[in-house]
Amino acid sequence: MKDKIVIITGGSSGIGLACAKRFARAGAKIVITGRDKTKLDAAIAILHNIHSDVFAVVSDVRNFNDCKLIIDETLSRFGRIDVLINNAGISMRGKFEEVHLDVFQTVMNTNFWGTVFCTKLALPHLLKTKGSVVGISSIAGKKGLPGRTAYSASKFAVEGFLETLRTENMKEDLHVLVACPGFTTSGIRRASLGPDGSPQKESPRNEAEMMSSEEVANHIYNAVIHRKRDIVLTFNGKITVWLNKFFPALVDKMVYKHMAKEPGSPFK
Repeated sequence: MKDKIVIITGGSSGIGLACAKRFARAGAKIVITGRDKTKLDAAIAILHNIHSDVFAVVSDVRNFNDCKLIIDETLSRFGRIDVLINNAGISMRGKFEEVHLDVFQTVMNTNFWGTVFCTKLALPHLLKTKGSVVGISSIAGKKGLPGRTAYSASKFAVEGFLETLRTENMKEDLHVLVACPGFTTSGIRRASLGPDGSPQKESPRNEAEMMSSEEVANHIYNAVIHRKRDIVLTFNGKITVWLNKFFPALVDKMVYKHMAKEPGSPFK
């Protein structure tokens, strides 16, 4: 990864910032994006302690022109792109019958369309470098989670998109990685949207018991180095995906029971 050019969307916190630090330690030149300039400035200050060649682009991946700005700024500064990590994402919680459709659209626009926009714009440059497209999916992209309809739908869509992209470009030596963390300490649940679109603010889960963002970043870094197709993280994540292949009805009951135990769960 030394001197490789790595773009990380949603790079000011959580898994995105952890990936930025991990790739920077390997000598990569880093571009991070996000909507909050204050958070981006704080992240850049951290990254400058690791590598001098890092910069941020204030942008919203839901906006095609903002995604174009990310790619244009990267090319202007570095002249090429080697790795695109589509990490920007948002979650939600609520029964579908109670969720406002604009919440559903916000999640889809961020998680799915943000990935499509950035990948579309970066693809010609990644094909030149035989680079990597990374999609940060979720176990929710393998198994639909009750109370997370929009989130699961967005991650299923991302996985279908990236799987097809991989197949279309199998003769072009484009590397496409789908990374599926399990529950991770990343802050995503605090920013998660409720049925009316208001932020959840408090995590309904014990964050201390989860895999750290840094550990997830290490797995993603190694998967990019070894050009892996897919990674599924955490024991619970792996067993859920495996069981769902053979006993989907059983896993339906298991995930329902598991999600119903969350404080404030919409299920009983």
